[in-house]
Amino acid sequence: MSDPAQRLEPIESPCISVCRLDEQGRCMGCFRTSSEIAGWLSMTVEERRAVIAELPERAEQLFGD
Repeated sequence: MSDPAQRLEPIESPCISVCRLDEQGRCMGCFRTSSEIAGWLSMTVEERRAVIAELPERAEQLFGD
């Protein structure tokens, strides 16, 4: 009998251990919202990938010229 945890896809976390929220509740390190961070483990792979796809635009909004 195989271990069910071995069948799970790896969790693709963008966390870089710089955990500080801006005034809008987004992490300054990974650019996720506090609710996305809190719910990360319960999200489906597709939901996590959708969040990850938005992160470059969020970074640009925070740090762009």
